[in-house]
Order: sequence, then structure tokens, then C-alpha cells
Amino acid sequence: MASIEMRGLTKAYPGGVTAVNGLDLTIADGEFFALLGPSGCGKTTLLRTIAGLEQATAGTLLLGGRDVTTATPGKRDVAMVFQDYALFPHMTVTDNIAYPLRIQKMAVDERRAKALETAEGLGLETLMDRRPGQLSGGQQQRVALARAIAYRPQVFLFDEPLSNLDARLRLEARTFLKQLQGELGVTTVFVTHDQAEALAMADRMAVMEAGRIRQVGTPRDIFHRPINVFVANFIGSTPMNLLPAVVAGTTEGAHLMLGDMRLPVPATAADLLHDDGEQVLLASRPEYTDLSTEERPDSLSGKVVVVENLGATALVSVDTGGQLVKAVVPEGKEPRIGKPVWVTPQHSRALVYRLADGLLVARNEESVTDGRTASVMT
Repeated sequence: MASIEMRGLTKAYPGGVTAVNGLDLTIADGEFFALLGPSGCGKTTLLRTIAGLEQATAGTLLLGGRDVTTATPGKRDVAMVFQDYALFPHMTVTDNIAYPLRIQKMAVDERRAKALETAEGLGLETLMDRRPGQLSGGQQQRVALARAIAYRPQVFLFDEPLSNLDARLRLEARTFLKQLQGELGVTTVFVTHDQAEALAMADRMAVMEAGRIRQVGTPRDIFHRPINVFVANFIGSTPMNLLPAVVAGTTEGAHLMLGDMRLPVPATAADLLHDDGEQVLLASRPEYTDLSTEERPDSLSGKVVVVENLGATALVSVDTGGQLVKAVVPEGKEPRIGKPVWVTPQHSRALVYRLADGLLVARNEESVTDGRTASVMT
């Protein structure tokens, strides 16, 4: 197995498009690492550059301490699973799985035995004589995985391999893939635009934007403490409430004014806001925003405008005077549309971002932004 190290890695195309922009990143040996970001952020280009399908225009790429920046794909000892699986339609399942072993010039009997052994671990043993056109999407996905596993690479590279599956099968495949990677212990880089996949599967993850890494960390760290407004907006199945506010100083300390409503500074930014009149964003996840039908201090008043059923919970949208605030409430606790309510960002979980630069207001903590180690400025 192998670690992956990037030093100033850049991939630029003719015409001035820079898809990967000077990334510094280390992925540990045996780690399940997710690259997450919107379409066009550079995550697939980065994956293809690691695979050798794209050549870096600057920087260095090390696999297991070995410089492979200019090495061909066949010399990198990686296996890639594509979004469309890329199976050979004229080959049987056996021949598809055994194809990388054929390229290695393994004897026919040996590679067929290896293919069958791998297929049995993925529940494909009864499908060995079928062709891809005779398989379901989930079965094709398992064949593509089996082909990668049979090769026994140092690194797995997955380019949105679950996106063609239906919702139920995607959940099953997600669990299976994470379990399999843990058993094999192979360093894995998983590209996805689906944050639920990244949060559920990754040991660590990187959020990308415009060819740069905006934040690296564990899924829990990034979910609870997004480093900037972009990450805060992107992470979370329900969008984070980002409420414009103004810092107002008093002799007792600072507080936040949201229009004519006053809220205390969240505990995460306590004693860090000193500039009277500074414009900020108060950030609160709907899951950590309390809703009450009775008036409460230090709350935002408003009226319910939308109630969305999420099954075991409901997402309630509250108009607080031109600003929508969303809160998640338990099933059966949702108020009716038009009812006056009070919403309260949880004091210990709410965050503050400076409007001037979009950065999190926090005490100096080591984080990673734009692919380089940096401190979050207070």
C-alpha cells in the first residue's frame, strides 16, 4: 500500500484554464479520502492526474514515496473505477475481471482462478459467463470493483462510482465499499459531488473550489466548523442559515444586531468580535436551530411560510422579516403555516463569519485552506 503526496501540483490546459492550482496535500497509507466539490471544481482532473491519465504541468506527485509525476499510468500501480464502469461489452464477467492480469501476462488458468476468487467475495460467482449488457447497474458496479481488486494495486481511485445507481442501491453500495476498503486496507481516493457519500464514507475529506482545496479535515470537523462561507454553504444536506448581522458593542461586551432583533454572540466567537459596526454572518445549521411557538428571549421572531416533510423530521422555513430561517423539528412537532414562532440558533453550535473575507471567526487553530497549512484568523 502507499501514501499519496502532492507538492504544488498543478494542471493547466491550453487557453488559460487551470483545473488544479498548486495543491499541497498528503493522503495517508490506507486512508479512505474523499474529494468533494461542485461540478467543475477540479476534483476529477486531480484524480486523473494521480492516475496518470492527465500529466501535471507543474509540481510533484509521490506515491509511496516514489516520484511518479511523469510516469505512465501502467507504472503507477493504481486502479481506477470510472463513473460509467468502463467494462468491455464483448467480454464476459470473468474476462473483464481478469483483464488487468492479462496485461500483466499472468497465465490463463491462474488469472481465471484469481478472477473467480475475487468475484466470490463480491457475490458475482453465478454471473461469470454473462456480459455487461446482461447485468444490472449494481452488478456492473461490482464487476468494475472486482477488476480493480483483482489487480491488487497500491491505490484505488474512484470517480463517482455510485452515481449511476438508484437511491436504495447507492446506500447499499456505499456501506459495502467502505467495509471492503477497510478489509483490504488499500489507500483510496473517492471523488464525489454528493456530500452525504463523503460524510458517510471518508476518514478525511477535502472540499474543492475552482481548482483549490478550501478545507481538509475529518467529516465531523468540516461539518461542525466550516472554515469559510463557501464550505459552510456547500456542506450539509439542508443549507446552513447564513444571516447578515452587525456587531454592536456595549459596556458589557459585543452582541449581534439582525435588523432590529438582538442576539448574543455565539460561544464559538465569544470575546473575538471587537469592532463596533462590523458586518458579519451568523451561521446556524437547521438541525441546531431551535423553534418555539412561545416567545423566547434571544430569539428571532417570525411566521412559518413552508413546512417540508422529511420523514422522521420536518424542515420548517420561517420568515423573520425578509430573511428566511430554517429549523428542523421532530415529526409531529411542526407548526402550521402562518403561525407566529421564535427561532433560536443554539448558542454553543452557531458560528460567525466575517463578511469582508468570508472566513470563520475563531481562535487560532491549524487548518488547511487553498492546499496550504494556514491559521484561521481571529
